[in-house]
Formats: sequence, structure tokens, C-alpha cells
Amino acid sequence: MGDRADENRFKMFVLMEVNRLAIAGGLCLVVFFCFVFTVTILEPSFVYKLRDADTIETMFTTMISVILTGTTLVVSIGQLVLTQETGPLGDQRDRMANAMDFRDFTTEITGKPAATSPDEFLGQLVDETISRSIALRDGLEATDVEVQENINGFVESILENAREVSERLDGNGFGSFNVISASLNFNYSWKIGRIERLESEYEQQFTDVDVDRLEELKTVLSMFGPAREHIKTLYFQWALISLSQMILYAAIPAVIVAGVMAAVVSPETVSGTLYGVEAITILVGAAFSVTLLPFLLFVSYILRILTVAKRTLAIEPLILRS
Repeated sequence: MGDRADENRFKMFVLMEVNRLAIAGGLCLVVFFCFVFTVTILEPSFVYKLRDADTIETMFTTMISVILTGTTLVVSIGQLVLTQETGPLGDQRDRMANAMDFRDFTTEITGKPAATSPDEFLGQLVDETISRSIALRDGLEATDVEVQENINGFVESILENAREVSERLDGNGFGSFNVISASLNFNYSWKIGRIERLESEYEQQFTDVDVDRLEELKTVLSMFGPAREHIKTLYFQWALISLSQMILYAAIPAVIVAGVMAAVVSPETVSGTLYGVEAITILVGAAFSVTLLPFLLFVSYILRILTVAKRTLAIEPLILRS
């Protein structure tokens, strides 16, 4: 996906693959070192300002307000997610009926019961894509050399992409990002668009059998789109619920640290230096980083969710990138 989007591979790795807790922890360390370094080199010195005014009390009293406001926002996000899971009986019945219709159609085109595990469900559609692509290539009735070369090249690109995605999907349970990450690498919309162009360009050369096989391949590719979008939506809900829980967990120690710093810590609380840096500067920087942890958790999760949403805005064969 990074290659298709022409994005920096390290940037995509950080945004999509790295554990969100590791990202939040890394951001916390960045805040700590940036804070300590900046206040150490600037004049007048941070220690001098601490002695001149109630800087610590003001700083951490403000942070308490920020934490409580942010926690309230998280509760609102949790309520938003829960509203999608509630509704009258009729709506729930329609929701169930639509889901079962999709599963029945999946069973019809794959010839086997639809899997209950998200990775296996998507894997069935990818494997069916492989089977129908091979059937198209091996059973091609068009005799035109140019048509055969185009079909062979198209099928080879499908097989390479589909086999890679199938291997990545295999054995990944829901809840982790691995299922979504693997499914994002399957560029089904480009494949559908390519089939439409082939049908239009070589309409006269294809036999009815060739057209039927192209349509069968397009059908299974079209099924992958809504299946991935449904599982992506479930992942978003799962991630937002996990985010809400983690922020609420992190808010409690953050408020305690901020309260202790505002109530009892002063420039005289600790003395001396560590590696040439005043100990009070290190203490304030560490406490400030901890109080920011709920916000940093929010940033780490939302960055991934927004990145995925940006890459999957169009479910139909529209390529929203240069």
C-alpha cells in the first residue's frame, strides 16, 4: 500500500504497524527530552523562574483541568460508539438480515460456508479471486495475441498481490490491526477498473465464455470491498472502545501526579544535578510528560484511524491518489 500511495515507508510503518502503546510511550519520551532540553538552554533559567513565581502550581493546576476535560471528551466518544450498537428491534432485525444475506451470497460464490473469523472470511474472497483468475487465464478462448498477453499480465499481477495478502491474513485474529493492514494491501478497486477497461477494449475479441469469466472475477472482487469496509468499521469501533478504556486508566495516575506536583512540590523539594541538569527540572519534565499521557494515547490511536480512513474513502473503483 505504501508503494502504491508513494509514501515514505518509515512514515507508513509508524502510522500503521507500530504498537499504539509504543507510539504513545515514544511521544512521552520526546516530550520529556524536548522539555528538559529547551528549559535548560533558555535564559532566564527554569530554576530561576521556579523561585520567582508559583510556576509549578500554575502549570499543574492547568494540567488537571486539561485531563478532566479530555476525559469527558473520551466519555463522549464512547457514548457515540455505543449509540451505533443500540436501536429498536426492527433496526436490529434489518441489520441481521443484511448481514446474513451477504454471508449467503459469499457462500454461493465460494462454494463453502462463510467463515466466522474476519481473517478467514476475507481470505475466502481472496482465495476465490485466485481461483477465478487462474480459470480466466487457463480457459481463455480469445485467440488474439495482444488479448492473451494482456490477460496473462493482468492475472499474474492479481495472483502476486492476492497470494501475498492471503499469507498475511492467515492466522491473524480480530482485535489486532493485522487483519486490516493485510486487507488494505489488496487493491481490488484497481482490479475492477482494469476488468472494465479490458471488456471495453477487447469486446469484439472476447467470446461469451471469456466475458462470463471476467464478470465472475469482477463479482468476487466487488464482494471484497463491502466485506473489508464492514470489518474496518468493526475495527474502528473496537479501537475507539480500547482507546476510551486506556485514556480513563491513564487519567487517574495523571491527575494524581498533577495534584501532587501542584500541592507539595517546590524548587526545594529536590536538589542537585543529574548529568549537568538540575534535578527539579527533570522532575517537572517527567511529571509534565506523565500528565500528557492520556492526550498522547489519543494522538497515537487517532493517527492510525485517520490514516486508514483516508486510504479507504472510496469503496467503488475510484483511485484517490496521484
